[in-house]
Amino acid sequence: MAKILMVCLGNICRSPLAEGILKSKLKSEVFFVDSAGTGAWHAGELPDKRSIAVAKKYGIDLTTQRARQFCLDDFSAFDYIYVMDKSNYENVCRLAPNDEAKKKVQLILNEYHPDKNMEVPDPYYGGDNGFDDVYNMLNEACEKIKIKLENA
Repeated sequence: MAKILMVCLGNICRSPLAEGILKSKLKSEVFFVDSAGTGAWHAGELPDKRSIAVAKKYGIDLTTQRARQFCLDDFSAFDYIYVMDKSNYENVCRLAPNDEAKKKVQLILNEYHPDKNMEVPDPYYGGDNGFDDVYNMLNEACEKIKIKLENA
């Protein structure tokens, strides 16, 4: 079973959306998808209500998710670690126990825009439209990830 982890800052906006989107595209018997944040401010909380709402528009339920902080054990527990922006990338890589673990970490939009190192903007302080934009970016990236994983 391939295991994929989505990571953002607080694990309430972007990474829960990415988790939900990718889960909706993959067979749960073959793939395990989770999410985490580099910070612990929201540990145990539901995703942001705006993330829940935008996901619901597309038939995805995020209400079973709870925020948690990324930890060292995630390097051994997951095969792929997708981060939303460069700050998350640096924070996760800083914890990597070795180069092999660091190689698991990738900017998620590089799946859709290879080697451009584009970032998924944090919609937390913006309006509802930001959540729609983030959903669309993540949906495109997750479609590429789905194809990659199913053909691996």
